[in-house]
Amino acid sequence: MAEEIISPISYEDLAAIEDDFAEVDDEILRKQYELSKPLFAKRNDAISKIPNFWPLVMEQAPLEIEEYIKSADSAIFGEHLVNLSVIRPEIEDGKYGSPKSVSIKFEFSKNDHFSDETLEKHCWYRRTSDGWSGLVSEPVKIHWKKDKDLTDGLTDAAVALFEARRKVGDMSATGLPEYKALEKKVENWNGGNTSFFTWFGWVSSQRFVSAEESEKADKVYAARKDARKRGEKTGVTEAPRDEDEDDEQQDDSAVEVHQAGEEIAYTITDDIWPNAIKFFTQAQEDEAMSDADMEDLDDEDAGEGDDVPIDIRSLVQGKENGRSRDSGGPPPAKRVKK
Repeated sequence: MAEEIISPISYEDLAAIEDDFAEVDDEILRKQYELSKPLFAKRNDAISKIPNFWPLVMEQAPLEIEEYIKSADSAIFGEHLVNLSVIRPEIEDGKYGSPKSVSIKFEFSKNDHFSDETLEKHCWYRRTSDGWSGLVSEPVKIHWKKDKDLTDGLTDAAVALFEARRKVGDMSATGLPEYKALEKKVENWNGGNTSFFTWFGWVSSQRFVSAEESEKADKVYAARKDARKRGEKTGVTEAPRDEDEDDEQQDDSAVEVHQAGEEIAYTITDDIWPNAIKFFTQAQEDEAMSDADMEDLDDEDAGEGDDVPIDIRSLVQGKENGRSRDSGGPPPAKRVKK
């Protein structure tokens, strides 16, 4: 019989090390944010003088976002996206909240689809009593013009459910007519997305977590973390689960309109926003592709169907019948990663 090996290092010890790494990561984010603010202001002043800067940046969107940009979305980004900005509101003006919370703002010129000139998505980093942590968000109301809703009513339904739950004081309520209506809509789309703009209706990868619930869970987490630092054994590596919580309330996937919402928020915040100049430069380099190469690519696209996504670059350059970078063969080498 094999002899049992007893490790001198416990899971508690490992968890304490992970706590230290998490603290360092947060401090790095805070310091980087403060040091970068004047540089982003300088960049904003410079790029404001460059026509179509942000449309061309979005043309280079990483795959995590590109796959959700439909042809109508490309047209809006190419013709009407004026500005994109990201802030970390919980550490603005000397605040000492979570540096992972972000606000992402898109600014648009007048267009045929919605009347909003600004669409801003607030994403808060929050924690639950059962140990989960991540981003949550309130759905954003988009004022769609008649028969122009690119999300086929998903964003409106997400807003309606959120407001109904807030009204009854239960953000996990499932017995509401708004819940049933949204559940049916989501089921009809079978997990798909009609438009990138569906992301504005995203709430959470799990469920919505209030600031009050997160604050309570944070206190428990902080107390346990301090105990680990003192070398005390807490008996668990995660915050205890509330036994009174209904398991079904832990997952709102049945009414979540965009399953990749958190990934998109992080991609915009950590990739597109800080690397915007690199993406723009790459867009200029891609433009240098020869006419012969473009003709070859167009030949390859022939017969692929009428619903071909629009190339944002062709829109901002005033060209017609722009070819999509998504259709026919692999995309050009254009990815810029940190």
